[in-house]
Amino acid sequence: MKSYFRFLAHQLKGWPQQNYYLFFFSLGCQTMTLVNRPITWLSIVAFIGTNLGVLCILSINAAKSVNGILGILSAICFIIVGFSAKNYLSIGEQIAYMITLDIPVLLSKEWNHNMASKIRKFTGKIWFIAIIATIIVYFVSGFLIGTYTDDPRPWVDAIAFSISLSAGVISFLRYNNQYYWWLASGLAQMVLWYISFTHGSASLAMFVNSSVYLLNDVLAFTVSPWYNQKERERMQKMEEDYYSQHA
Repeated sequence: MKSYFRFLAHQLKGWPQQNYYLFFFSLGCQTMTLVNRPITWLSIVAFIGTNLGVLCILSINAAKSVNGILGILSAICFIIVGFSAKNYLSIGEQIAYMITLDIPVLLSKEWNHNMASKIRKFTGKIWFIAIIATIIVYFVSGFLIGTYTDDPRPWVDAIAFSISLSAGVISFLRYNNQYYWWLASGLAQMVLWYISFTHGSASLAMFVNSSVYLLNDVLAFTVSPWYNQKERERMQKMEEDYYSQHA
């Protein structure tokens, strides 16, 4: 257990500096959002979930597998917030993240050992499969959630769900193309939670969180090892040094 906590601590180190800046910027925004409105148990849950969620996506950005445990903890908070707002597919989205990304990452030796060295890109065929799969999930999920629940925004909810689900699968498969999906997901999430906030059924914290996610996606195309070759080589060396010392 001690070695595992040491591993988690290591996974929080060595990120691109911009990742840390974005986290503290997000923390400041979420703190202001929290204290500027009546503090309730739901706003506290949203505050905890959003900050853990930002750490999670920043760790993915840095190709660090600590996103597994962070993702599960933030997902629990987001499920509570999503249920309160009746954004039921946002609950399905978080469960899907845990099933397709968080839990497999915790169990996968591939993700937990020098992830930066295993990054790959789509072929033309995989682009086609990924886009078609996203569209199919959108129509199926929108129809089911609109038919069988009282979700007030089924098709908006379905857009965010389908893109995010596809992004989670693509991320676990270690394709850097995931960030095109995450970018679209961030925009869809901003729309969903802004509409939910204006309808009085969600916290502004969730909209702010989606905005930070969007900034992270833009960051990924510049300094993340998923796209930046120099940063990838630095991360690979750092991981190799760590594992050689703790072999």
